[in-house]
Amino acid sequence: MAPAFSLEVLGRGLIVAGLGFLAIWMLWSFLPALGWAGVLALATWPVRQWLVRRGLSPTGAAILLTAIVGLVIIAPLSIVVFEGALEARLIVQWITQVRETGIGTPEWLGQLPMIGSTLASWWQQHLADPEAAKELLGRAEAFTLTQWSRELGHQLTRRLIILGFTLLTLLFLYRDGARIMQQTENVANRLFGPSSSPLGKEAVATVRATVNGLVLVGLGEGALLTIGYVIADLPHALLLGLATGIFAVVPFGAPLVYIIACIVLIVGSRITAAIILFVYASVVVFIADHFVRPALIGMSTRLPFLWILLGIFGGLETFGLLGVFLGPAVMAAVLALWREAARPATET
Repeated sequence: MAPAFSLEVLGRGLIVAGLGFLAIWMLWSFLPALGWAGVLALATWPVRQWLVRRGLSPTGAAILLTAIVGLVIIAPLSIVVFEGALEARLIVQWITQVRETGIGTPEWLGQLPMIGSTLASWWQQHLADPEAAKELLGRAEAFTLTQWSRELGHQLTRRLIILGFTLLTLLFLYRDGARIMQQTENVANRLFGPSSSPLGKEAVATVRATVNGLVLVGLGEGALLTIGYVIADLPHALLLGLATGIFAVVPFGAPLVYIIACIVLIVGSRITAAIILFVYASVVVFIADHFVRPALIGMSTRLPFLWILLGIFGGLETFGLLGVFLGPAVMAAVLALWREAARPATET
């Protein structure tokens, strides 16, 4: 009887593994949408529960929350796409002009201490001379406005499909999430025993805390730096602030935007404004990334700051932007297993 039982279990395991592999293979292109829907549902689940306790049906709460999330996502994306389409035309025109006339050397460049003459000479050789600028830009002339529009349309269509499936999945998760979580816990207990339940709760808490720590702090950085952009009288200050908020979701990502803003000020011979903006933005980002963000994530998950960073950047490297939220959850589960294994025998 034992061999027959073993063969039956082995056969069932192979069938389950084969079906799981086939399902993942079929849904591979839609896994990002499913992942984003799961992250959004876990992060906003307390709001869904609050609405249900207030008397709203699960279906009504699902429709309302999905509409709100969709609006929050689509509105900034619409602004970015619209402004991007406008800027694409300006960029193409600017490249064409540079290739014809070059870029004149700023007067202040040669006045910089120590390196001014070297930078001015390089600028004169590579940017001020039209032929040198044409060579430096390489094949930039190949990027016509039509190609910009075609590439933008292709990427936009692909992103809209992912977004549509994300919101559709999110709707069903809001509606049936309680039953799905209970079924998931039952399956995990059956496969791995009751000890798997704390791991799942730790991962859920980590995802929620990571979303709060990354998104809320990122939006805060974007809002504060937008004030700096407006005071510095930068063009497209609101768009720069939105880009800063998006990049600030990743720790130490905001400097990529505000350094470019400072360079724009320097090119416009506004050195003092560039220095003030750089100092202000650096202080804001330093406080947010080193104090506020670790406090928001670490207090809820008991994750050390190093593990938070490893999870964020490791997840980003492995899974893309979605990994920013999944990485810390994996690290939290691993750390929970370690703590369980490292507990003295007298406590088990």
